[in-house]
Amino acid sequence: MNLPTLIACHECDLLHRTQPVPSGQTVRCCRCGAVLARTRANYEERILALTLTGLILFLIANLFPFLSFSLEGQIRQITLLSGVAVLYSQGLWAVAGLVLVTIFLAPLSQIVGLLYIFIPLYFRKPAVLSPVVFKMIQKLRPWSMMEVFMLGTLVTVVKLSEMATIIPGVALYALFALVFVLAAVTAGMDPHRFWQQRELQ
Repeated sequence: MNLPTLIACHECDLLHRTQPVPSGQTVRCCRCGAVLARTRANYEERILALTLTGLILFLIANLFPFLSFSLEGQIRQITLLSGVAVLYSQGLWAVAGLVLVTIFLAPLSQIVGLLYIFIPLYFRKPAVLSPVVFKMIQKLRPWSMMEVFMLGTLVTVVKLSEMATIIPGVALYALFALVFVLAAVTAGMDPHRFWQQRELQ
């Protein structure tokens, strides 16, 4: 057997010989039934469209007010990065750095990396360093924790609503939508198809 033509099941480690998969079909492990590969029509176009949507939502989430506090007639607006600056100014450098990485740097790197890979693929001209960038995206994915940040924000809003009037900003809705868009990108990514395309080039 030629090793590059083999694929191991992620669930039971059974080796299978790879075969061309027709569009719209799913290949499952003959032992445990786990999904080995799935082909989708317009795969590159779908991932690229979701990633571009994610980029727009990311820019909105960081350029527009996230929350506004109205207390005793005074209104104060905050953005995502201003929250990081406040944590840093209070001496919480580690927390500020962690928040900066998980809600800004990691998601931005993931989005830019996906655009770097899928824009050339859309034009059938793969990027030179796409394997390196693809591996980087896989490693950065656990560090993108915007859903955890959103949950913490909702808890904070509930607690502060008794002290001041909380006005959600457009960035809050954009960040909420971005969580679902990036989840859709992650669910739609097919690593096997990416590496197969690289081998055929």
